[in-house]
Amino acid sequence: MTFTRRAFVQLSLGSAALAAAPRLLAQGVAAHTAKPVARPAPSGRPFYAHFVDVAPAAGLQAPVFYGGVESKKYILEATGCGCAFIDYDNDGWMDIFLLSGTRLTGDPPGATNRLYRNNRDGTFTDVTEKAGLKATGWASGVCIGDTNNDGFEDIFCTYFGQNRLYRNNGDGTFTDVTKSAGLWNDQRNDQPNDQPRWGAGCSFLDYNRDGYLDLFVSNYVRFSFEHAPVPGENVNCNWKGVPVECGPRGLPTGRHSLYRNNGDGTFTDVSQQAGIAKATESYGMTVIAADLDEDGWTDIFVACDSTPSLLFMNNHDGTFREEGVLRGVALSDDGMEQAGMGVGIGDYDLDGHLDLFKTHFVDDANGLYHNDGKGNFDDVTRSSRLAVETRYICWGAGIVDLDNDGYPDLFMVTGNVYPEVERKLPQYANKTPRAVFRNLGNRTFEELGPEAGPGIADARCSRGCAFGDFDNDGDLDVLIVNLNEPPSLLRNDVKAKQNWIKVKLEGVKSNRSAIGARVLVRYGGKVQAQAVLSQSSFYSCNDSRLHFGLGSSTVVDLEIFWPNGLHEKFKAVGANQLVTLREGAGIVPSKGWVKG
Repeated sequence: MTFTRRAFVQLSLGSAALAAAPRLLAQGVAAHTAKPVARPAPSGRPFYAHFVDVAPAAGLQAPVFYGGVESKKYILEATGCGCAFIDYDNDGWMDIFLLSGTRLTGDPPGATNRLYRNNRDGTFTDVTEKAGLKATGWASGVCIGDTNNDGFEDIFCTYFGQNRLYRNNGDGTFTDVTKSAGLWNDQRNDQPNDQPRWGAGCSFLDYNRDGYLDLFVSNYVRFSFEHAPVPGENVNCNWKGVPVECGPRGLPTGRHSLYRNNGDGTFTDVSQQAGIAKATESYGMTVIAADLDEDGWTDIFVACDSTPSLLFMNNHDGTFREEGVLRGVALSDDGMEQAGMGVGIGDYDLDGHLDLFKTHFVDDANGLYHNDGKGNFDDVTRSSRLAVETRYICWGAGIVDLDNDGYPDLFMVTGNVYPEVERKLPQYANKTPRAVFRNLGNRTFEELGPEAGPGIADARCSRGCAFGDFDNDGDLDVLIVNLNEPPSLLRNDVKAKQNWIKVKLEGVKSNRSAIGARVLVRYGGKVQAQAVLSQSSFYSCNDSRLHFGLGSSTVVDLEIFWPNGLHEKFKAVGANQLVTLREGAGIVPSKGWVKG
């Protein structure tokens, strides 16, 4: 019998955790560190993607308020929020939805979540009030999906406090249906004097394949102002000798929830009967829902901060089993907990399987996990050369082809949680640049800087980010949440002729959004897998039109694995277009698509 590293980690988890306990309790966040590996010599290869922040010119000038600017008293102020690309009016152009927080002293003037309509000319119009989406509070995550299969995407937002479900009315407006949907009490205290839940990550998914989108919600910590310690109060409130906001360690862990869509506009909490409540309590953050073992049923991955990350495998009978440690995605390569926050998902090595990329804290490497196609993962962080970078706290992330060369790259945004630390330890800046790792096509990556454009080198304190083609020009742009500043909108101008294809799916028997579908694209002897998602990155949602760079290839073969089991193939499809596929009907006109 072969004794794999995964088996070793599983067997030694308990003893390793006990041995590390004294060190782990020295601060409020996971203390795992990794020395950066040596940087190889630059490849010298040109990189054709070029990012410029066009947010001011595009009309995205309102700040995203979130806690104190110079210091943070509570962890609530530090985690920030996400954003989404959403075509809410079905005109074929990506609109923008941005979450926002507030301040301890009360809501600043202008504090609200915001919906921006795409004007199709590079600019956006704020339609928040007209759409009925004005809201204040400590927002966290957003996930998008058509919960009633009416052809219009709905919005779910998590909060510290009460989560909110907004139904898209199809006329440019939304209605808050949280109460009527049976989700109003999902933040109730579980026990007398218990601290309230803090909704964090979320994802729509059809876990039981009935054609309706269900809902998974992770919860971060149970927090209350009445019971929360303050900076310097205990060992969980110091970082490198500096008093800082406390946690997550030392605070009660979150409990995660699964809600079944009843098909009549209401949801039922099935966390207990589905096996979700049996999982070890954790500090849950971003949620990914996709078919990771390729058995035709959607699984759930939860990035967890300072506790083992969770992987819920679908049992095909309405229940799940948690196997994060067993399958290699719960811990670091040396069996330790990490500060998991954001998650990217994609096929970095073009083997047709969905890999995972998880972002971590400063002085640690972000983790890249290779999927064998059966839902077993190997940590390839070091062999992929991703471990050259450990300087930043990293958040939103993606496995995305930025330069359309046919090899998915890695992108992440960064920013500190302790703004006060910079004054004593200037090497830990509050605002830090974005990071791009170009795929070299041999299972290794190369970190880029200014050569990727001024939008990458720009230093901000960022959190969520979403990937999408807002100007319909055939490349991927990036929307970024910056705390206490306006967002960034990084327009990508690919400087060389590279081919691409976009795939939009419409479910019929499956849920209308086709969330959970897996797509294989074959081009030039390569194969790449992607999935239709409701959330990824950090608390955010990408453009639902799957984007594949193709390099020099001009024709592709498409293979679709629909959420309800249908398997379809389409041969010799031309490049440089959006292809809309309706389940069982094949290629249909791409409504509203206007190539820029």
